This record gives sequence, C-alpha cells and structure tokens, in this order.
Amino acid sequence: MSGACAKTLYRIKSYQFAIDTKEYNWGDSVSVLDNDGKPTTVTCSMAMSSQLDNGVARSGIAFLWALCLAMLGVGDAMLCGCAKSLALQVTNVYENGDTAFHYEYCEDLKDGRGFTAGIAGFCSGTSDAWEVIQLYHTLTGGKDDMSQFDATMAKYAASGSDSTSGLSNYCEVWKKLGTGDAKFRQAQDTIRDKMYFAPAMAQAKTLGLKTSIAQAQLYDTAIEHGAGDDADGLISLIKRTNEKVTADVAGTSNSTLNVNGHKIDEIAWLNLFLVVRTDDLEHPREKENQGGNYWAQTTYRVKSYQYAIQQKEYKWGTSVKILDNDGKPITVKCSTSPANKKNKRATKPCRKSTKPKDPKPKETKPKEPKSKDPMSKDPKSKSHKSMSAEDN
Repeated sequence: MSGACAKTLYRIKSYQFAIDTKEYNWGDSVSVLDNDGKPTTVTCSMAMSSQLDNGVARSGIAFLWALCLAMLGVGDAMLCGCAKSLALQVTNVYENGDTAFHYEYCEDLKDGRGFTAGIAGFCSGTSDAWEVIQLYHTLTGGKDDMSQFDATMAKYAASGSDSTSGLSNYCEVWKKLGTGDAKFRQAQDTIRDKMYFAPAMAQAKTLGLKTSIAQAQLYDTAIEHGAGDDADGLISLIKRTNEKVTADVAGTSNSTLNVNGHKIDEIAWLNLFLVVRTDDLEHPREKENQGGNYWAQTTYRVKSYQYAIQQKEYKWGTSVKILDNDGKPITVKCSTSPANKKNKRATKPCRKSTKPKDPKPKETKPKEPKSKDPMSKDPKSKSHKSMSAEDN
C-alpha cells in the first residue's frame, strides 16, 4: 500500500465506527469519525448546504447529497434541515410549552416506569434510557459517568421494573451530562430519531407524502401515540385513515396520493388523518391509554395543525404558524431555540415497548392548565414536559 493510500485509512475506520454504533439504516443523519478520529454527526442538511466540519472528507458532501436524494426521493424530500427543526420545535411546544431542547431533564414521575429523562422521555424502566446509555458508551470509547449504572439499567430494561434502587444519583449525572456533554446529547438525538423520527418518515415515504406539514404530523403522532402497529399507534391510525378513502378527492396541495385505487389530494388525506387521530385521542383503543381521560386533553395538538392547514402552511421554510396550547397563534422559527432553564414539566410519557424498532403508544398524564408559548408576553405562562429536540 502506498504511503498516500495508507494515510486515508481513516475512511475505513470511520465506517467501522458507524457499524459499531449500529448506524445501519441512515435517516437524515449519521454518526461517523472525522479525519482525526473524533465522533461527529453529519446531517442531510449539512450535506446539502456543504456545511461539513473541516475534518470530514469533502468527498462525503457529494456522497451524502446523493444519499439524501436517493433516500428521500428526488423532489420529495422528507423533513430535513429547517423543516425538521420546525417539526421538532412544534412538537416541543405541545409537549413542553416552549421550543427549548431539554436534554438535561430527569425526574421520577411515579408513573410505573422509573426515572424519565431527556428529549424523548427515556425511561429507566424500559429500554429507552439503556439504549441511550449504551450508545453514549460507544461514543466515549467505554468507561464514563454513566457506567456506574450499567448493571442496574440492563436489569431494569430487561424486566421493565420501575424500581429506582441502585440509581440514587442517576438524575444528577443525567442532568450534568445533558447540560454540557455533546456526546451525551448526540446519543439522545440518535435514539430519538431511530425510534420516532425515522419510523414516521418511513411511513410518510410509503404514503408518498410531499408536504412538510403532513410529514411533521406523522412525527408528532409517533411521539404521542408511538410508531408501532398497536391499536393506538401511528401505523394503525394511517390504516384507519386509508380505509376512509373511497373516492377520488381533488385539492390544491399540488400533491396527489394513490390510496385504495383512488386519487386523493395530500391535504385532503391529512384532514382525514387528523379526524382519525382526534377520535383516537378521545377514545383510545388500548386499555392502558384510557385511564383518566388524559389523551382527550391533548387534542390541541390536532387543532394546531388544522389551523396551520387553514393558513396553507403546507411546505415549511424558515418558519411556520401554529396554535400554542392555549389556542393562540404563534410563529415558530427555524433559528428559534430558547432555553427555558426554569422549565419544570408536570408529566413525561414514555414508550411502553422494550423494542426500539416498535415503540408502543405513550400514555400522557393530565396536564396543568395548558401552557403558553414562551414567546407570549403573558407573565403567567407555564411550561410542560419536553419530548424531542435537536440542536440547530
């Protein structure tokens, strides 16, 4: 091997690292090693804007550009860049009352799932948190601050126990890492995307959705209902929506779906989906989601999207108009990422499945009076739990 070729072995090591971190199917981001052997995350939007770190091989720009187009379909790009940022922030408004990204959150909600933490409600009593911790170990190269919990977390993830025994300083460590450790945040982003965002975008691609608003709605549904095929899950809601399509339906979205042999405008389909989701929130099929009439209190999520449809916010650029949790119009901007350090969330639902690829619906507990967006001038504004996030 020539000296010149030998100097490029970092390319192979980078892919070996991606294999070690189980980056098998790429969504809109992938974790690799830069040319100095340091872990970095490359996003689809970075490739498209050529904004790669200096340490990442330039040839990767063209490759990732092609990957993004091939993965999403030329002209039919799934949520990427600002559109994804907006989708994540919009869901944060519903979950959190603000658009902030709460990687540091950790609390025992006494909801039967142990500690709940981070941007997607990763729980010690399910496999979520353990998945994050294992990926964090890979990113740090082994021993780190979370290693002290490995045996206990592995046991609780396997058994589904809600016990917090053996995790006495768990939240303290989580909060510290969530506040200042980029690798820990990266681990949360990756697991969030794999469990919720990527499955939602896969369904959007299968349906042939082209509008940002429809794609983002599937993501928000996956976060609240889960991305699985149980009675309340995203896949089941899509199936029930498609069953309602019995004739051609024209529209003005410039996107037509083929459902059951009929041609239906994408926004017309989305309106049907929102009706189905509202029905499911008001009448959950799964017994575990029926207690306390909790889900029925979150129909403001649907109303917010219906408002955005009325505003013809079909394709998202750098901002989107929605309704906050009090029904007031607000504008969420791509560059907006306010950090509300005083935010205290009343509840934090977790997925029930221990299988990362088939998350079950999430149970949402009753909320305090619906939170106002942090951009509101009302000094009485309160905030809720945060579910998903991404640094921009």
